[in-house]
Amino acid sequence: MSEHDWTEVVGAFGVFALLISVFTVSVVQFAKTRRARYEAARADDYRRLAETAAESQAENARLLAAMDGRLGGMETRMTTLERVLRDVD
Repeated sequence: MSEHDWTEVVGAFGVFALLISVFTVSVVQFAKTRRARYEAARADDYRRLAETAAESQAENARLLAAMDGRLGGMETRMTTLERVLRDVD
């Protein structure tokens, strides 16, 4: 082989290595971008889920407070009823 043949082989190998490197970097960057996009979408879903849970918890607290008030009123009426029944006996 002549000196030019080796230069062509080294050049072809270099171009091949460059193409493989560019392809590999492109695939890795595409995968990272896609993963970041999915993580952002998932974070948005979790944020909406947390907001819904907080709203539901606030609604449950409001309903529990209303039930506590009603139960307190029923307890007062029951105490009055027991006192009336004791007075009747």
